[in-house]
Amino acid sequence: MHAEPAEAAARPGLLRQPMSVWATAFAAVVAFMGIGLVDPILPAIATNLRATPSQVSLLFTSYFLITAVAMLVTGWVSSRIGGKRTLMIGLVLVVLFAALAGTSDTVGQLVGFRAGWGLGNALFVATALAVIVGAASGGAESAIILYEAALGIGISLGPLVGALLGDMNWRFPFFGTAVLMAVGFLLIATLLKPTPKPAVPTPLSAPIRALGHGGLSTTAFTALFYNYAFFTVLAWTPFVLHMDAHGIGLVFFGWGVMVALSSVFAAPALQRRIGTVRVMHLALALLIVFQLGLATLGHDGIIICTILSGVPIGLNNTAFTEAAMEVSDNPRPVASAGYNFVRWLGGALAPYFGSKLAERFSDSTPYYIGALCCAIAIVVLVVRRRHLESLERVDTDHAFQDAPLPA
Repeated sequence: MHAEPAEAAARPGLLRQPMSVWATAFAAVVAFMGIGLVDPILPAIATNLRATPSQVSLLFTSYFLITAVAMLVTGWVSSRIGGKRTLMIGLVLVVLFAALAGTSDTVGQLVGFRAGWGLGNALFVATALAVIVGAASGGAESAIILYEAALGIGISLGPLVGALLGDMNWRFPFFGTAVLMAVGFLLIATLLKPTPKPAVPTPLSAPIRALGHGGLSTTAFTALFYNYAFFTVLAWTPFVLHMDAHGIGLVFFGWGVMVALSSVFAAPALQRRIGTVRVMHLALALLIVFQLGLATLGHDGIIICTILSGVPIGLNNTAFTEAAMEVSDNPRPVASAGYNFVRWLGGALAPYFGSKLAERFSDSTPYYIGALCCAIAIVVLVVRRRHLESLERVDTDHAFQDAPLPA
C-alpha cells in the first residue's frame, strides 16, 4: 500500500533524531575507531616491541575473539540491568583497557589489554544497535543506516587518528581513544534516558538458540567467511604497503570513506532495486576481485584495491546487519548477539592465520585465502537461499515505503 500524503509528511528524516540517538552514535563512532586505530601503527608496534607480524596480529585476534564470545552474554546482561547501564559499563571497560594498552611494555601485555578492550566493546556495540533501533525516528531501517554510518565513520577516522597520534608516539592512539570514549560515556550518562528492561529477562542460551533459525544461521555463517576476507584486508595490508604511519593512515582513511558512503547511500538504494541477497552476491563478487588485485598487483595497485575494497565491504556491512535484524522472529538484541558471535569469529581468525600464512608462504597468500572465503560465502548463500526468502518481503515493503506518491 502506498503511503498517504499525511503519513509521508510526518515520516521523520534520517537526520532528525533525538539527542540520545546522536550521543549513542557518537560513542559508536569512537568504538569503531578502535578497530582501525592500530592499523597505521602496526609496523611501529612490531619494531618497538620487537615482535613479528603474526604476534602483532594478535591485537586483532584477542580483541575480536573476546568480542565474539562476549556477544553471547550481552543480551543476558542488558535484559537485567538495562541498555543504558550496559552501554556505560562497556564504555568504562574500553576507557580502562585502552589507557592500559598505552602503558604496555611487551606485546603480550598489549594483546591482553586489547582482549579487555574487546569485552567492553562487545557490551557496548551489541547494546548500541538495540538502543539506536529502539530510540531512532523512522523505524529499524533508519536506525540500521545510522548504525552503519557510525561504523563507517569510525572505521575511516580510526586509521587517520591512529596515524596522527602514532606519528608522535605509538602509545598515543590508545590514550586518545580512552579520552574520546570518556566523552562518549559522559554524553550517554547525561543524554540517554534509562532504557526499559524487557518483561522477561533474556536467557543466557538465547543467542545460541536463535541460531537454530535457518535464516539467521545462514546470514551469520555467510558473514563469518565474509568477515575473514574483510579483516584480511584490514589487518595484513599495513605490512605489505611498506609505508609510514601517515601513508597507511591515509590509505585506510580513503578505504573507510568508501565503507561509509557505500553503507549509508549505495547499500539501501541497491537493496530496494535488486534485493538484499543480490546485494550480498554482488558485494562478495567485487571483494573477490579486489582480493585478487591485492594478491597480484604492484604497490600502486595495492593502494587502489585497498581503498576500493571499502565499497563491497560497506555494501555487505549494511546488507548483512539488516538481514540479521529482519530475517527471523527473534528479538533484535538476541538476533544481533547470535549473529555477531559467529561473524566476529571470522574477524578473530583472519589476522593471525593470514600473517602466519604470509610468513610461511608469501605476502599474497592471505588474499588468495580471503578470495576463497568470499567464494565459499557465495556458495552458502546459493545453497541455503530458501532460508532468506523472507528478506524479499522486507525489501518489497521498503520499496513501497519509498515509492513516489500517486498524483
